[in-house]
Formats: sequence, C-alpha cells, structure tokens
Amino acid sequence: MDHDVCLTVTITDGMVLARSGLNSSVNYRSVMAFGRAEAVSGAKEKERHLKAMMERMFPGRWATLRPATAQELKATTVLSLPLDEVSAKVATGMPKDDEDDYAWPVWAGVVPVHMTAGPPLPDPRNLPGLAVPDHAAKYRIG
Repeated sequence: MDHDVCLTVTITDGMVLARSGLNSSVNYRSVMAFGRAEAVSGAKEKERHLKAMMERMFPGRWATLRPATAQELKATTVLSLPLDEVSAKVATGMPKDDEDDYAWPVWAGVVPVHMTAGPPLPDPRNLPGLAVPDHAAKYRIG
C-alpha cells in the first residue's frame, strides 16, 4: 500500500504585530516533504523503525521497555517516507510597516512563541523508588 504524500510541518516562533493589521504576520519555520509513503511490513522491520524513532527522541529508553508483543506490532502501521523533494521556508524579524505608518501611535513588535517541554510528571502508579531517568529529565524540543 503505497501513497503519494505531501507532509507539512510548521512551527510558529512569534506573532508579528505591525501598526497595520494587513502588515501583521507570523514568524515561522516550515517544511514540506514530498514522496511516496511505503508501508513497512514484517514485525522485525516495524520494530526496527519504532526503535529508531524512540532512540532518536529518548536515547537509551528502548532497552528499558517491555518488548512489543506480536499483536501490538500487527496492529501498528509504520510508514517510511523516502524524500523525493523537500522545501523549507523561514520568516523572521520585526514588522515591516509602510513608511508613513511608523508615525502611528501604537505599539508594534514581536510576541515570541516558545515550545518547551515541562518537567516530567511521574505516573502515580510507578513502582516505589523509581527516579526520573535522564532521557526524560533532560528532554528538549528541537
């Protein structure tokens, strides 16, 4: 089961407030990836891809987890997306008002938007004495 895919991801970095509503905008980072998604088949291949994803986000965690069951792997769809074409776009900076608008008496600037990970919240049903592992305590986005 292969499908042509356009995957788009956008991260908002700030709201740009100009002196004119029509000159207001957004600071962002955006990526569009085009390719043909391929279903990964076979339990071993699915597990290999899932392990790679987990290890990318939380190095060392996979080895501590309960192994995936055959039923879990059967019920999980994993897609691989070889990239045929990728496009990235970034918008940054202060408002770009019309020259006459700079004399307008209204605040203008950027309201930064940050995506951050908060402190780990332990499951109340954790076994006693389990410390927060480094891969959770030190997790950062980006």
